Amino acid sequence: MDLGLAGKVCMVGGASRGLGYAVARALAAEGARVSMASRDFAAIDAAGDRIRTETGADVLSVPADLRSAAAIDGWVQATVGTFGDVDGLFVNTGGPPAGGFFDFDDQAWQDAFELLVLGGVRLVRAAVPLMRTRGGGSIVFSTSSSVREPIPNLTLSNVVRAAVPALAKTLAAELARDRIRVNNLMPGRIDTDRVRHLDRVNAERQGLAVADVQARYRAAIPLGRYGEPGEYARAAVFLLSDAAAYITGATLLVDGGQMRSVM
Repeated sequence: MDLGLAGKVCMVGGASRGLGYAVARALAAEGARVSMASRDFAAIDAAGDRIRTETGADVLSVPADLRSAAAIDGWVQATVGTFGDVDGLFVNTGGPPAGGFFDFDDQAWQDAFELLVLGGVRLVRAAVPLMRTRGGGSIVFSTSSSVREPIPNLTLSNVVRAAVPALAKTLAAELARDRIRVNNLMPGRIDTDRVRHLDRVNAERQGLAVADVQARYRAAIPLGRYGEPGEYARAAVFLLSDAAAYITGATLLVDGGQMRSVM
């Protein structure tokens, strides 16, 4: 299947490692021109070099803290200055710290909102005018299974991420007339540094070995294993591509069947 991504310009946040890196690499492998950002300059530079070497694609690496309006504007300007346009946007950041409700003060809540919601708002605000001049585009928000089923000890993520699907659904209706599609991609337990860290936190909290915690999670997943970042990335690439031209306002689960709800 030709996904129609050759030559398209796609911006990918949180791309120095984990899910963001996997999405950036998968887009590059499909022939897209990729602008990738992370707040760690050395890490995003090295990640861009790896993808460029492995795929031969045009890749731009930009250090940008997506909690900062100025940094987001700088990333968009760098992308346009290098590639001229924006066709796709993958909204992705790291997650807030683990913990229960009483572990966090007002500043922690504010930081989580800046990271998970306001950063996405600012990115969309900057990218949509560029997509309009192109006659359309695709936006994918990377969310979490916690928006449907809260995860123990992830209070900040559970609450703040729940706003993201509402934002995406609202935007999908508002931007459809501009031929800009907006969707959510919801990972379950994908084998990333973030998930391994959370497994260690949960093991310590419960007084268990990490292997025992992971075994419990695997037992709750019908496919019996954690997902690979590349499996998640291929779903993101599909939603960003012309192959998904009639899909907007949707949420796609990539969780091995772990979510038991019908919808």
